[in-house]
Amino acid sequence: MTYTELIQKIRDYTEVDANVLTSTIVDGFIENAEFRILRDVDSDSNRRYDTANLIVNDRFIGRPAGLLIVRSAQIVDSKGSSQPNNRDFLQYRDTSFMSEFNPTEDTGVPKYYSLWDESTIVVAPTPDATYTIQLNYILKEPGLSSTNTTTYISQNFPNGLLYACLVEAYGFLKGPQDLLQLYEGKYKQVTEGFSIEQMGRRRRDEYQAGVPRIGKQ
Repeated sequence: MTYTELIQKIRDYTEVDANVLTSTIVDGFIENAEFRILRDVDSDSNRRYDTANLIVNDRFIGRPAGLLIVRSAQIVDSKGSSQPNNRDFLQYRDTSFMSEFNPTEDTGVPKYYSLWDESTIVVAPTPDATYTIQLNYILKEPGLSSTNTTTYISQNFPNGLLYACLVEAYGFLKGPQDLLQLYEGKYKQVTEGFSIEQMGRRRRDEYQAGVPRIGKQ
């Protein structure tokens, strides 16, 4: 589904023309819908992994460019700890918790992380040794627009994108609650199926990558 097709569908379904649902307003629906989908579905297209080194007595690391949502953060190399090479998942906490938890910057193996600002991630406690941290995150790619007429979501999950946009539209228009609930239900239904599909595809890829290839000896 293209950008133009989606715009037209939103206006057709709501029976509201461009005088009310202007391009600017509908673009807002699309942006919110895309963010919701990326939050709700672990999409293969936007999944990224990145590693960084945590340095002794420095609890800040750079935030990967384009990072939208962190799915998980884990210590993958506990150098200097009693259990080297142990993988430990960090728990997410808000910045207020991080400030209160570590006011004097006590050191230790990091247990928590937070998105400190637009360019920085913070961990706590402050690292007492050098650690490697791995981030599993969702990358924010260019959304659907008049200049970017198709995306992975619009091509592979068009119904979900449409239903999410219609939920946004009926909320904006203060339309009938039964219709809003109808499209909310449809969105959740197709999202469940798309999530299973993404998970199945990922498992197949992992399986195929691990299959030994038999060739000439």
